Amino acid sequence: MNRARILLTNILAIYRRELQSYFFSPLAYLIAAVFWLIGGFFLVAILFSQGGLIAQVATAESMGAVPPIDLPYQFLQYYLDVLGALSLFVLPMLSMGLYADERKQGTLELLATSPVTNWAVALGKLLGVVTFYITMLLPLLLSEAIALSASEPPLDPAIMLMGHAGLVLLATSVLSLGMFVSSLTASTVLAAILTFGLVLLLWVIDAIGNGLPGAWGDAVGYLSLLTHYTDFVQGVFDSSGLILFLSYIVLGLFLTAQSIETLRFQRN
Repeated sequence: MNRARILLTNILAIYRRELQSYFFSPLAYLIAAVFWLIGGFFLVAILFSQGGLIAQVATAESMGAVPPIDLPYQFLQYYLDVLGALSLFVLPMLSMGLYADERKQGTLELLATSPVTNWAVALGKLLGVVTFYITMLLPLLLSEAIALSASEPPLDPAIMLMGHAGLVLLATSVLSLGMFVSSLTASTVLAAILTFGLVLLLWVIDAIGNGLPGAWGDAVGYLSLLTHYTDFVQGVFDSSGLILFLSYIVLGLFLTAQSIETLRFQRN
């Protein structure tokens, strides 16, 4: 029991330290501002542009036709697709400094030789950056809620919850893998580029799977982040998608812990 309490205390200490580093970072605020600006622009564009959803419904009504789309559901799908794609650019910039900054400042060796386990450090750091990302999402979520508050028919809350849960799982997976990449280099720019390349590969790997025969194609296609994220956005709960996201999260934590353990071994 005491060991579990000490472990939890260590994780919370790392978590608070990491979260504070984001809230006191001008770069983090710049990333958040760009995220809000682009996210807000697309929210308005999807609803109110000349070819937006509201314009489509108004055109159908003026022609005496029944609107062919469920406006709230279509809006949520379009907007979560945008946020998912936008996050692919933002998340590598959030994860790039998780360990690269430690290397640059010379504190990574202290972490590697400290009594705190590598798993505890990695988990605390991951929780910190995920919390900051969720904080970035909150203003956009509020905007979505306002846009959908007067919708008819009303959107099923379960679909909205599942879509955003998929977005958080996607982000956590990317951040976990990005954390591992960050542990390999002292260059934050290189870490961001490598993470973006890796995530882009996992985003479109289903296209590679489609070109492979039989079980090989199915296995490669299963690794796609896009395929499983789309299921969540459409309100379809697939346990295989949940397992995939959790696998990426655990894989990132494991590889990060092993990377730091290698440094600990070199120090000894």
